[in-house]
Amino acid sequence: MKLLRHYFGRRSVDPETLDAEQLAASLPSSGPVMFFRRFRRHKLAVAGVIFMLLLTLSAIFAPWLTPYEPTTVTDAFGAGPSWQHPLGTDQIGRDQLTRLLYAARVSLAVGIFSVLISSIIGTVLGLVSGYFGGWIDSLIMKITDIFMSFPYIMLILVVSSIVGPGLLNIILILGFLGWPGVTRLVRGNVLAVKQMDYVKAAVALGYRTPRILFGHIMSVTVAPVLIYATSGVALAILDEAALSFLGLGVQPPTASWGNMLTSAQSLTILTSQPWLWIPPGVLIILTVLSINFIGDALRDALDPKNNR
Repeated sequence: MKLLRHYFGRRSVDPETLDAEQLAASLPSSGPVMFFRRFRRHKLAVAGVIFMLLLTLSAIFAPWLTPYEPTTVTDAFGAGPSWQHPLGTDQIGRDQLTRLLYAARVSLAVGIFSVLISSIIGTVLGLVSGYFGGWIDSLIMKITDIFMSFPYIMLILVVSSIVGPGLLNIILILGFLGWPGVTRLVRGNVLAVKQMDYVKAAVALGYRTPRILFGHIMSVTVAPVLIYATSGVALAILDEAALSFLGLGVQPPTASWGNMLTSAQSLTILTSQPWLWIPPGVLIILTVLSINFIGDALRDALDPKNNR
């Protein structure tokens, strides 16, 4: 109680008259507590987290959730939904639910690993460019401008047609072409942070440059990069689906949501066999929306100017 009186000493509030809820609201909140309090205000983001957890767990435990393999051919060709096949089968008898679960692995792997590659490259280049300045900054920014001057989707299509399709190729292509945005973001933060007193003090104390970059400056740029990466994951999933739909991405028999939609090019399938294209299309929409909602909530929760 003495501690509470010390905290409320300059306030017109008596801690003995407060109930538990008022006391909890009046006490200062720690960083993680405030973060979760701000995040849970976004109901759609919370729903997005739940959906992404269920999707991830379903992808991981897919072999235990379905009795089939994604390449298993049954005797039901183009059959509609049934107890044996809840989402029906495709034209050659493969279970659609099984392929959806295994395709989630592909989409999540492309989204996470491609953004991880682009974030690492962009963060390092942005730190170096913003901190050193001069000709190094000019060179990195000119290279960044060259990459950003090309239409992104056209650049991906050209490189994919040259390198060839495949899961690993798609991850590398999206990863090595997605760094310019991260570089510009990190560089802008570094230009502001390096003028702060604690960075100047670290330089005056003779700290090594890598320690200053990755120990002092990078900690301030993690939140913007994390927020940017969430939108990058959503875009990478969409890019993979588009490339696979066009035949430049993940190739059959490997299942992906994009190549599952390839069958929807036929008018007959669009009208008479909707179970072949509605489930993968709905999953793409829900996944991208969930990730975008999570990114919006992270932006508000990590905003230092947000005192609510």
